[in-house]
Amino acid sequence: MPMPTGPAQQPTAELDARYSSALNSRPGAAGVTAAEWAEALRHLEAAEIFWVSTVRPDGRLHVTPVIAAWHDGALYFSTGPEEQKAKNLTHEAHCALTTGRNALTEGFDVVVEGKAERVTDPAVLEDVISAHEAKYGPHITSPEGTFHGIGDTFRTGGAVVFAVAPTTAYGFGRDNGVYTHTRWVF
Repeated sequence: MPMPTGPAQQPTAELDARYSSALNSRPGAAGVTAAEWAEALRHLEAAEIFWVSTVRPDGRLHVTPVIAAWHDGALYFSTGPEEQKAKNLTHEAHCALTTGRNALTEGFDVVVEGKAERVTDPAVLEDVISAHEAKYGPHITSPEGTFHGIGDTFRTGGAVVFAVAPTTAYGFGRDNGVYTHTRWVF
C-alpha cells in the first residue's frame, strides 16, 4: 500500500441507529444524524493520547498508549523497534487507534482502523516531525519536554514511524444523553 499523498478522501458516513438516540429518543435527540468527518478530524487533530491496538502472532491483543499526529490523510505514531507493537505490526499490519473521553454523557470518541505502513522516506519523516512539533509544542521542542529529541530519534531509526490511513472509522458522540454512533467508510 502506498503512503498517503494528500488529505484523506471524503468517506461515506452512516448513522447506526441501533446505538444512537434515534431508537431511544430523549429530549433534544429528535433528528439525530451521522456526524460529519470534519468533526472526527477535529478530535483526531486535538487528541493528545491515542490507544493503539495490535495483534500478537499468537492472536492475543496488545493495547498501549501512544502520541500521534494527523497529517496528509493518516495518523502517524512511533514506537521502539523492539517494542511489542512494532513486532506485532511486522506480523500483522492491521490495527486500530482510539481516542476520546472517559465520560458517559459528554464527549466524542474516535476509532480509526487501517493498516500500519512503516515510514522510511526522509522527506515524509520531516513532515511527520513537523506535524508532531506543531501539535505537541514544548513537549517535543523544549529541552525539558517529555518527548524532546523525538525528531532525531525518527531520523536515526531509533524509533519506527508508522502511518495508518483509515479504511474505516467510528465516532461515538455523547451530548448530555444524546448519543450518536457514526461509521465512516473510505
